Amino acid sequence: MRYDWPLHFVLLLTNWLPDNVCIIRMRGMFARPFFRRCGKRLGLGRNLVFYDPSKIEIGSWVYIAYGCWFSAGFAVKIEDEVMFGPYNVVASSNHTRLNNSFRFGNPEGREVIFRKGCWIGANCTVLSGSDIGNGSVVGSNSVVRGIVPSNCVYAGNPGAVKKVFND
Repeated sequence: MRYDWPLHFVLLLTNWLPDNVCIIRMRGMFARPFFRRCGKRLGLGRNLVFYDPSKIEIGSWVYIAYGCWFSAGFAVKIEDEVMFGPYNVVASSNHTRLNNSFRFGNPEGREVIFRKGCWIGANCTVLSGSDIGNGSVVGSNSVVRGIVPSNCVYAGNPGAVKKVFND
């Protein structure tokens, strides 16, 4: 409750403001105390959802665009200089079955890690246990499940390495 309610209240109060640099930084500044850990210069777009922000760690100079959804049933770690395009879904847990129904099964999952300097394009889904490497790009509309190597372009459904950066 210490994390959830105040963060939802901050987002609710600031969602009517336009997404420009000043407001994005202000929204991030107001939201910083309600995550497990949060570095400096957090930028948050409008209409974001954070389930269980007490399990979300965010580094410095992180930007999360409009409409992203984070479900932190297990830990979500976002290192420095990570960018999220609009409408991404990050889910660190999955449903399980109990008595032939997914409704009341115990959740299972693993932490999700976004390494320094990675960029998640628009409309991506990042699933439980994913680890996105330093300086990698996840192409728009991709599904990530597992390890994404550092310094590459990863895209598709299912996702695969499309290009490696050699700089």
